[in-house]
Amino acid sequence: MPGKPKRATKERRTKRKPCSFCIEKAVDVSYRDVNRLRKYVSERGKIVPRRISGNCAKHQRMLTVAVKRARLIAFLPFVSE
Repeated sequence: MPGKPKRATKERRTKRKPCSFCIEKAVDVSYRDVNRLRKYVSERGKIVPRRISGNCAKHQRMLTVAVKRARLIAFLPFVSE
């Protein structure tokens, strides 16, 4: 319709964090590397989402699988106390 004004859109584009696994050219994310996995688990025991961690989709999927495996083997806790 010609009489309708266009809505103003807020553009809030910030630069994404680079994926730490891509920077180091990591081929695989190991469930045995507990110190590294702890960076991507919150203090409550939840896996940090991709938009916060800055990982690419491929490495975030690998990270999720590694955290879940580490939990099953009891390297990482399921929840905090």
